[in-house]
Amino acid sequence: MSRLFYTRNALDSMYKLLNYICIFIIIGCLLFACHSPESLKVIRPPLKVSCVPFVGYTPLIIAQEKGFFKMQGIDVEVSYVNYSQLQDADFSAGKYDGIGLTLGDFIILSTTTPDMQAVMVVDESTGADVVVAQSDIKTIPSLKGKKLGANLGSFSEVFVTEMLKTSQLTSDDVRLVKVDALEVPERLQNNAIQAGHTWEPHLSEALKLGADILFTSKQTPGLILDLVAFRGEVIRDRPEDIRAFVQGWLQGLSYWEANIPEGNEILSKALNIPSNTISFEGIDLIDFAKNQKFFQSDSPNYIFKTAKKYADFFIRAGNVTRLPNLETLFNSSFLAPPPSLKP
Repeated sequence: MSRLFYTRNALDSMYKLLNYICIFIIIGCLLFACHSPESLKVIRPPLKVSCVPFVGYTPLIIAQEKGFFKMQGIDVEVSYVNYSQLQDADFSAGKYDGIGLTLGDFIILSTTTPDMQAVMVVDESTGADVVVAQSDIKTIPSLKGKKLGANLGSFSEVFVTEMLKTSQLTSDDVRLVKVDALEVPERLQNNAIQAGHTWEPHLSEALKLGADILFTSKQTPGLILDLVAFRGEVIRDRPEDIRAFVQGWLQGLSYWEANIPEGNEILSKALNIPSNTISFEGIDLIDFAKNQKFFQSDSPNYIFKTAKKYADFFIRAGNVTRLPNLETLFNSSFLAPPPSLKP
């Protein structure tokens, strides 16, 4: 009897020991799995961002090609769209998470897609946007009665209207024609328009065909800005990714500033344009410090003032039927000084 008792006790002790060992092994496996690098990776879809093929988006291209976004822990998928109307429609339909666009186009888009926010200013046109004219048109008053091409219903129309104001003219004094920037050289050559708003690389093409520069955005400081905006749901669901995107962008800008020849080669390949035609004349790429100034209410180029100028114009022109709530359209909270670059 006593022998049976001791045998049972021994068996019970063995079973308990085996149970402890099993529990220890299971806990050890779980702890190892929890601290495994693979388990710490959260697979998130790439941020899908679209922009027109314009040198103002150089930091985006550099950050993508040099892997700065990946360094920040995100994947970014960039799409280049030639026509801004198509780009805006695709963004509204949810094809992209973010979009690079002008301030004027942003105001227009916000009236149909209000759940979006601009998170940073990326460049300012300080001469890059131009009105070119046929060689016999030397002054702005000479445009009276002529066909003036612009992307009507966008920042382009505001720009040419501001140009006309400098000579006490209005849009009623000319014949406005809806023309995209890339179409201006050909339209000038076949006399479909006598002047038009465009930018590089289309400007160089127009000049080669005999056109002359009549007016530039150097005469309209703070008016033409490019922004990056994201859908509201992306900002709410993926704030850290937005912050990482902004950091990667600013890192791309810093790299380009320190390595301009290499940066321009990267830009040339990405946009499929000859490197010897790349020009940043009249374009101010906006860094962190300059971004801060655009969001300061005492700044002469305070972004809300410029945004209201656009909104008021579009209301008067009938492009929109209601004034957007400008206070909800801008979110500078994702801006922070860029990380330093290793030499």
